[in-house]
Amino acid sequence: MNIWTGLLAVVAAFLTVAMFAMADWDLPPVDNNQTGFRGTAMVQIGDIERLAEGVAANQVPEPPWELDTSGPRASEVYENVPVLGHLSSDQFDRLMAAITEWVSPEEGCAYCHNEENLASDDVYTKGVARRMLQMTWDINTNWTDHVAQTGVTCYTCHRGHPVPQNVWYKEEEPGPTGGWAGYTAGQNTVSVGLTSMHTDPFTALLGDYGEIRVEGLDALPSDHVVSIQDTERSYALMIHMSEALGVNCTFCHNTRAVQEWAQSTPQRMTAWHGIEMVRALNIEHLDPLQPVFPPSRLGPLGDVAKTYCTTCHQGVQKPLNGDSMLGDFPSLSAAPP
Repeated sequence: MNIWTGLLAVVAAFLTVAMFAMADWDLPPVDNNQTGFRGTAMVQIGDIERLAEGVAANQVPEPPWELDTSGPRASEVYENVPVLGHLSSDQFDRLMAAITEWVSPEEGCAYCHNEENLASDDVYTKGVARRMLQMTWDINTNWTDHVAQTGVTCYTCHRGHPVPQNVWYKEEEPGPTGGWAGYTAGQNTVSVGLTSMHTDPFTALLGDYGEIRVEGLDALPSDHVVSIQDTERSYALMIHMSEALGVNCTFCHNTRAVQEWAQSTPQRMTAWHGIEMVRALNIEHLDPLQPVFPPSRLGPLGDVAKTYCTTCHQGVQKPLNGDSMLGDFPSLSAAPP
């Protein structure tokens, strides 16, 4: 009996040490910020170490050199510049140098250009880059309800990678499984936030205009019918947004009355515009590029990479800690007249 007691004590001690040493558990202190009335649990709680890591990972790069808007236009100096021809040649060169550092620092200019003939459109990524510039103008001009005057640039998403590291593709729902489990309907596999909610909440809710609602507005609703799968999609999307911004539910919602806009924080309206913006970007800008990309750049179901909250936010409430790069690159603020 004593042998077993001693053995159990050793095992318990080992598991305790392993739990703290190997499971990435964090010790206090944590940061907390009250966002609502006392006693309402409207508090944002964050891990100080992770908050610091997020700040460090969202620093704005320095511009290549000082901006000079004088001199001839790029269309007068170079051939085949239909999108940026209105810039001065120095503006154009400076923006090209910046985009190279933002998007393809290892590949260099050859990622988008035939280096033997820069005017050529042989490389498909050159056409994609033009479309991405137009998308940037669209965001900074038409979606200020979400991005305000901070705006975005290519670096906001790419961060030095040809393909942003945080994108999504459509996923094929798991089929029937053997045994009693039967058809899973896309559920009960590891999903967003390491949950077992719906495998792919993004196709219906960010790749299309699916309804994001799980609660009825009446105590005993008779006309509000939402399936379990739709409910899990909505909750999975909310978990994704929470992780993408490094916040909890009370950042936008009063969790005692989640559906009530009057009891929500102002950030909920900003988030609503963000959801609408992401949908528009995926449907109007990214999906139409599918015929342009080679098969190697498409997802398992043949669709292009698409954006969601993590693409820009990358763990912080405001991408790049809220610092705007448009002051250094005003040509990305809006399309030319």
